[in-house]
Amino acid sequence: MTDIAKLPAYDLLALYARIMNELRNRGITRSACSPVGDLAEYLFCRAFNWEQAGNSKSNLDAVDSEGTRYQIKGRRLTQHNTSRQLSAIRDLDGNHFDMLAGVLFREDFGVLRAALVPRAVVVDNVRFQPWTNSHRFLLRDDVWDMQGVRDVTEQLRAVDLR
Repeated sequence: MTDIAKLPAYDLLALYARIMNELRNRGITRSACSPVGDLAEYLFCRAFNWEQAGNSKSNLDAVDSEGTRYQIKGRRLTQHNTSRQLSAIRDLDGNHFDMLAGVLFREDFGVLRAALVPRAVVVDNVRFQPWTNSHRFLLRDDVWDMQGVRDVTEQLRAVDLR
């Protein structure tokens, strides 16, 4: 294995590009963006056998066999950024999802914690951000204690990524 600390920046970026292409070839990611969101969607859909929505579906990421609609969010915590703020929730009033599926990743992309959060809990715990015209939701530890929230950490950890 190469000592990446000795590689020039260009070589590191080229390696990252190759890694992202391979993750896409394996069906783990669907875009060339940060792998956090795509990995979250992949893990939830694999763990629960949900049908992943097409990339063109805004505010909806998956549907289960009973028709429950999920918006899936992930956040990677690092030594430089421990924020638990999930990506923007847009058009919350449009009622596009029934449950928020949220996962916190460790710095190495391992699953730290994961939860299924009812839409009502999300609505009661978001803050509107006028400058982005969206809502923000923090996946704090106390969320797991809220009414109707289901801890699904072990189910996501059990997904085989080989």
